[in-house]
Amino acid sequence: MLQTIEAMIDEKGRLRFLEPIKLPKLRRVIITILNEEPAEDSFNLALLSEAVLAKEWLRPEEDEAWSHLAQLPSL
Repeated sequence: MLQTIEAMIDEKGRLRFLEPIKLPKLRRVIITILNEEPAEDSFNLALLSEAVLAKEWLRPEEDEAWSHLAQLPSL
């Protein structure tokens, strides 16, 4: 299955994902570099919030808060 993931490449060629991704094993990728520059705040905001949100999402309280969604019918 193909999956599209938005990321940024900085001036040193480092690839930075805007959201965490998990893959079951090593995967090949094709990278398309777009002509437009990202909004200034989108890249910095994503990097700053990633670590904090990752910790928040893994808390048992978060699972409990969203558990009611598991009872909804799937689409």
